[in-house]
Amino acid sequence: MEERFYREQEIARVPGFLPAATYNLAHTLLARAGKCLFVPIRNLQYMAVLDTEEYIFVDSQNKAWVELAWQHFRPQARTALDERVPFEIVYYLPQAAETMKRLPGEFHQALQLLADRDPPRQDAHILPLTRRPRPQ
Repeated sequence: MEERFYREQEIARVPGFLPAATYNLAHTLLARAGKCLFVPIRNLQYMAVLDTEEYIFVDSQNKAWVELAWQHFRPQARTALDERVPFEIVYYLPQAAETMKRLPGEFHQALQLLADRDPPRQDAHILPLTRRPRPQ
C-alpha cells in the first residue's frame, strides 16, 4: 500500500524537546516496524507517520496534508537515555500551533497503546550444543 502526503509552504520552525520516554518508545516501535510506522492518535483524530528522518502529523479530516512535522532529532546531544531529546517542530498549516499544545501527551499515550497491543515477539529457541568428535 502506498500513501502520499503533501505539504504547504513552511510557516514556522521552532526548537522543541521530546521527553525521553516518548522518544525511546517511538524509536523502539519504529525499529520493530521497519521503515515506517503509522500511529493513530484517536483522542485528537490525527495520524502520526514515523520514519527515521521525521514524524509527520495529519488530521483525519485532511488526510493527505501534513499539518506539522517533527524533524532533526538529536539523541546524541543527550548524555543519558533518560534525558529529553532536542528536535525541530515545523508548522505547515495555521492550526498547527494549537494542535501542538496537546500533541506531545496524546502522542505518547498513542505510542503506549500501540506498544501494549503489539508486545515484542518472543521467538527465541534454545538450541542444544553438541560436540562433534575432533578429526584425528
